[in-house]
Amino acid sequence: MKTLIVYATTHGCTRKYAEILASLLPGAILSELKTDPSPGLDAYDTVVVGGSIHAGMIQKSVRVFCEKNRDVLRQKKLGLFVSCMEEGEKARQQLEKAFPADLISGAAAVAHFGGAFDFDKMNFLERTIVRKVAKVSASVSKFDEAAVRDFARRLA
Repeated sequence: MKTLIVYATTHGCTRKYAEILASLLPGAILSELKTDPSPGLDAYDTVVVGGSIHAGMIQKSVRVFCEKNRDVLRQKKLGLFVSCMEEGEKARQQLEKAFPADLISGAAAVAHFGGAFDFDKMNFLERTIVRKVAKVSASVSKFDEAAVRDFARRLA
């Protein structure tokens, strides 16, 4: 079974999740949408799509990729994930807003993983917004590797 992991990352957290997934899914190939906005899907049985949530929204490149490839993705074994700082119901709502409902309902695995506010990688405006909105004044991480392992098990 050939697997493609397509993702977008802003500060690197989603890349870490994609790399862990790739290590758990034998032979998986990584494709970052920033450098390859139109990866070919035909050669893959399984496709995983992930991105990070910022101000309640997933990256535009992930939304465009899903819309452009919607019909093909519905025919693949599909995994969808977001990395976000929210938990519980709020994280679930962000995930549902991030991907089309028909892709979510047809996916073999869907998950929200923890996220991070990495002040060292943020610009001044991003730090200011995080301080005001999230009421966070220093770098913080809710990285959840156990959730990634569970997602990989469900996908396999």
